[in-house]
Amino acid sequence: MKIAIAASMFFHKEMRSVKEALEQRGHVVRVPMGTEEEVPIEAKPGISKDELIAAKIEYDFIRKHFKNIEESDAILILNYPRKGIGGYIGGNTFLEMGHAFGLGKQIFVLYPLPVMDYEAEMHAMQPVVLNGDVTIIK
Repeated sequence: MKIAIAASMFFHKEMRSVKEALEQRGHVVRVPMGTEEEVPIEAKPGISKDELIAAKIEYDFIRKHFKNIEESDAILILNYPRKGIGGYIGGNTFLEMGHAFGLGKQIFVLYPLPVMDYEAEMHAMQPVVLNGDVTIIK
């Protein structure tokens, strides 16, 4: 299966690890641009909001990962705890999840969905909750 991984870029190390685990199981895996860097631009300590916006525009991060999703069969959301929220799904990842849903892609989430303002929308997309076990993906 071709799988696009989406997550907060603060989880770049985890994305690399899950990518490797899925590839060992025969999947083709796409990750966001910058994931292979030691510290991606979006995860650099002290980056200002203006610098982040400029980087997202300059490198076209959002559109490039949308293309990864379009070229995949499914999306896997790595929703680790962050900002005091279990199963955190941030704005960018929610956009990617919605894009996958609109394209009719299968949606997997690593952990149960978080309690957040857009919780109803996430549940309406009917993702498959893996409870931490990526081996469920066939």
